Amino acid sequence: MELQTERLLLRPFTQEDGEALYAYASHPEVGPWAGWKPHADVEESRRVIREIFLPSRTLAVVRRADGRLIGSAGFVGKHRRELGIPSEEIGYSLARDCWGQGLIPEAVEAIMENAFTALGYQALWAAYYDGNRKSKRVMLKCGMTYRLSRVEPVEQLGETRLAHYFAITRREWEGR
Repeated sequence: MELQTERLLLRPFTQEDGEALYAYASHPEVGPWAGWKPHADVEESRRVIREIFLPSRTLAVVRRADGRLIGSAGFVGKHRRELGIPSEEIGYSLARDCWGQGLIPEAVEAIMENAFTALGYQALWAAYYDGNRKSKRVMLKCGMTYRLSRVEPVEQLGETRLAHYFAITRREWEGR
C-alpha cells in the first residue's frame, strides 16, 4: 500500500531504509517518548524494519520534496473492541528536526482515510504516554477524542507508564 499527501509519500519500508531509519531513530529524544530505546546501530534499525514494521504494515514517511525518510506511521497490530470492529491502533514516530511542522498529522489523516474508506475499519485508536504532549496534539488534530487511561508496562524501557487512549469512529470521521 502506498499513500500520498501534499507533502508526503507513505510507502512500505524496505531493508534499504535501515540507514535512514537509524538517522532519526538513534536520536535520544525520539524513541523514549514512544516507549523504545534509541537505536544503537544500523543493524538494529534493519531488525526493527524486518521484525516490527513489515509484519505490522507500518509505513515509511518520506518527504516528497527531497525523498528523505523522516518517520514511520501505521498500524501497530493492537485491536480494541469498545468502539466496533474491525479496529486498529495507529502508531507513529518522526525525526526530531521535523517536529512541529504538521507532518505526522498529515500522515495519520491519510492512514485514517484509507482505513475507513478502503479497509472497512470501524474505529481507529492511538495512545500516548503521560507527558508526551506532541503525540497528544497529533491525536487531537486528527479528530480523535479521549477514551481511557491505564497504567501499562513499557517492556523495552523496563518501566510502567500511564497511557492515554484516544480514538475516532468511522461515523465520527465521516461527520467531520
